[in-house]
Amino acid sequence: MSCDLTLFTGVFLSGAHINQRMYGCEWDDETGELNGFNQYGYDGEDFIAFDLKTETWIAPTPQAVITKHKWDNNRALTTQRKNYLTQICPDWLKRYLAYGRSSLLRKEIPSVSLLQKTPSSPVSCHATGFYPDRATMFWRKDGEELHEDVDLGEILPNNDGSFQMSVDLNPPTEDWEKYECVFQLAGVKNDIVTKLEKPKIRTNEDMKTSSDTTEPGLSV
Repeated sequence: MSCDLTLFTGVFLSGAHINQRMYGCEWDDETGELNGFNQYGYDGEDFIAFDLKTETWIAPTPQAVITKHKWDNNRALTTQRKNYLTQICPDWLKRYLAYGRSSLLRKEIPSVSLLQKTPSSPVSCHATGFYPDRATMFWRKDGEELHEDVDLGEILPNNDGSFQMSVDLNPPTEDWEKYECVFQLAGVKNDIVTKLEKPKIRTNEDMKTSSDTTEPGLSV
């Protein structure tokens, strides 16, 4: 979608007023459907808009009727508006899409880990390295999404331009095998599902032990 907004402010005897114009186009690259818009506002309210299908102007207020009749009779103006919305604007829109395709269509799947500070603290399902930031993460039990005993964190940026997020679950008292963490990324069909299994949970003690381990034959 392309949208350009131009603001004009004029000072008249009665004070300051704002004349707004917004125009642009929309193109569906799957269906090929094209739509364009060109509309004006006055002091924050709709004033007049161009209907691309009928090639006429729509006046939502009585004050715009005179302008509507004038512009409807100006065939050169109508042709110019139609040409921009159906030819020039879509052409630039497709160019911008091609220029930014590598970033617009970029999809990075995250690594997902289960973390827990202590046996009594919440179990955190942590996803990092995903892109874009349009993602959802939640816990579910027996296939049903949980809304209680969970805490969803914010999506945060990583230094490499990717993102991370986490969702915490209060440790269950039983039936751990019925719980699973679900990560969904926009534009990716398959979810990443991580079952809540105690051997998979990394704790502070595990990480401490790992950092304290020295490889054989090395001295520190």
